[in-house]
Amino acid sequence: MPTDRTVRRSRLRSLALVAILTVVTAVVPGQAASADTSAASHQTKPTVVLVHGAWADGSSWNAVVQRLHRAGYPVRVPPNPLRSLPGDSATVASFLSTITGPIILVGHSYGGAVISNSATGNTNVKALVYVDAFAPAAGETIFPLSGADSALAVDPTTVFDFVPYPGAPAGDVDLYLKRSVFLTSFANGVAPDTAALLYATQRPIAFSAGNEPSGTPAWNTIPSWYLVGTQDKIITPAQQRFMAQRAGAHTVQVRGGHLTPVSHPGAVAKLITTAARATA
Repeated sequence: MPTDRTVRRSRLRSLALVAILTVVTAVVPGQAASADTSAASHQTKPTVVLVHGAWADGSSWNAVVQRLHRAGYPVRVPPNPLRSLPGDSATVASFLSTITGPIILVGHSYGGAVISNSATGNTNVKALVYVDAFAPAAGETIFPLSGADSALAVDPTTVFDFVPYPGAPAGDVDLYLKRSVFLTSFANGVAPDTAALLYATQRPIAFSAGNEPSGTPAWNTIPSWYLVGTQDKIITPAQQRFMAQRAGAHTVQVRGGHLTPVSHPGAVAKLITTAARATA
């Protein structure tokens, strides 16, 4: 037969269990509501899509992505093939078609030409953001838009290492920036160790991609923002201001070289969030 002490212990255990279940029942719905609210808040922000340029890859956006994530923005960084302007633009356009909801589309350098073409006709793209970038008009090619004082506007053999690639059209090659050009003109303003790493891991662009005409640019119909690097030696500041003004872009300037996503990620992230809030 159970003793009185055993019965009391059993009752105490039952009361404790009821108390625990009561607390869990009260807390969990609140937690779920909090999580749902957080998720809903995240989903109200547009997706930021970052498109890198030539002689770089998606990692050039890392510091910008970190800041956007902290601000609650979903971010995607698709690879830019750097093979042809029409083909690269089609690749990014296909990627954009898989994203539901509003998009802020950002391009650095050659990536600016890609977003100008890939956003055309996509009503989800609410803003274009150009960062030290090409913003060509219809029919324009990229390399001539660098400017007369650009480090690229010289004998190509002094700027590029020419590397053949399989299946290339006749006369086409991959262009790698020579080390001296990369460190002093492309990555000026970037810490030396970082610049050396970026040089070693650069992705080439096909020569033909820089000489193909742009289609009708999306900046004709989509609001745009532009960050000008006033120390840029690849796309001269004068050319950047010209393209920004022509596109009717809201323009800011930073004292930086061509790689402002690396050297000035805070300024880049700030401009992107400004565009996002303005078009919400």
